[in-house]
Amino acid sequence: MEFPAPAHDRSHPTDAWSGMPWPDGDELQSDADSAWAVALGLLDDGAADDDSPLADPVLLLERLEDRAAARHRATAAEYDLILRVLQDAADDPEPWVGPDPTLDGLWSDARGRTVAAVRRDRLDMAERAAVAEIAVRLRLAEQTVRTRAAHAAVLRERCPQVWTVFADGLVSERHAIETARLAATLPADPASWEAFDAGARDRALRLSPARFATSARVLRERVHPESVETRHQRARADRGVWMTAELDGMATLTAFLPADRAAAAMTHLDRAARHLATIEGEDRTLAQLRADAFADLLAGAGTAGDATADSSASTRDAGTERAARPSPAPARPTVIVTIPALTLLDADDTPATLDGYGPIDLDTGRRLAGEATSWIRVLTHPVTGTPLALDRTTYRVPTALRRWLGVTSPTCAFPGCGRPARDCDLDHLHAWSEGGATDDDNLDPECRHHHRMRHETRWAASRDPDTGDLAWTTPLGAHIDADPPPF
Repeated sequence: MEFPAPAHDRSHPTDAWSGMPWPDGDELQSDADSAWAVALGLLDDGAADDDSPLADPVLLLERLEDRAAARHRATAAEYDLILRVLQDAADDPEPWVGPDPTLDGLWSDARGRTVAAVRRDRLDMAERAAVAEIAVRLRLAEQTVRTRAAHAAVLRERCPQVWTVFADGLVSERHAIETARLAATLPADPASWEAFDAGARDRALRLSPARFATSARVLRERVHPESVETRHQRARADRGVWMTAELDGMATLTAFLPADRAAAAMTHLDRAARHLATIEGEDRTLAQLRADAFADLLAGAGTAGDATADSSASTRDAGTERAARPSPAPARPTVIVTIPALTLLDADDTPATLDGYGPIDLDTGRRLAGEATSWIRVLTHPVTGTPLALDRTTYRVPTALRRWLGVTSPTCAFPGCGRPARDCDLDHLHAWSEGGATDDDNLDPECRHHHRMRHETRWAASRDPDTGDLAWTTPLGAHIDADPPPF
């Protein structure tokens, strides 16, 4: 009997697999890893082939719903873990701030604090250190960490039904955040909590986040045991103004005001804009005119106010006792702009830098330079940029050195902190009492919060002797590089 020789172009000795390539080692390992993950419950069965084409759109949508639910469950688990870390830090602060010194019989506090005050400060600093460690590990803002922990605590205590459906992946993070935000404003009244929780859960399971936010606010008004007047007086204490940097040399100025005053201010701006729009040759839109009138009024230019004399009666009617007081004369604000000399001479196109914001366009920089009433000159080496002839022999930081550090380190040196250097302490990395010098190599701006944290917790900062780069070590031993300069 003769056996024919196998064909030379056959990849496998079986006809069933003829023409198909044998999987290589990487493919076999990938399949094995996927099967292992499914067996351990780390991966849903079928998740490994997400890229495979599915003819039925119903299956695609079902898979999409599964993925969305898994994302919501993971987010709830993250919130829960953040809260647990902070609670553990409060229960056992030693890993974050070291041993309790008050347990030493010979202990005495150099600042004259009582034992109770020291232990209270230890708990506070332990929480701060834990929040900072979470923030740098997850690359989040510390306020975001605190907010997520607070939301988890509120949901667990006041809205357990909403927390359960959030943890089960049935509602989104936006539903949970809005619920926690509104529940946190309720007084310590379990009956109100229970009524709000039941209503919020029902609405969250049926409504999109935007519709839910509106409905939940109405529900909160209905179950709140206090009157609107009482709540308004308390909410007035939170009024404020803040600025947020935007792209392309722009910024957003936000004011949180009582509703009547905000409406009166908006009416005043609208009337000013509509008055200016009637001027012959005016081609700005109403939105642009409102913005320009707003800026002129706050900057003390008076242009919009002169153009809207007829609107003063409405602002008087809407104003309060404070509005009736005589207004101080407009003062010229201090705006700090750093502009390379060659840029001013049109010999370079390096952008100017507005303190607390970042790069701005050259035309704006030159205009601000032309309007400047005073200049601060920083003399530097023409090649290395190192500041020249600074006094380094005293503990107190000389004015020239403080100005220089404001240029080289515009923000707090702690990772993730964006507080401007002008609002920070200048901290000696190597303590002055231990031989550290007062110079730019040994000083870094740190906001008061992170300055205290470096000295009262196990957070530590050090500078590489070769590169000069700053690095931080967390209480649990992780090494974190300092952020690069923001501008």
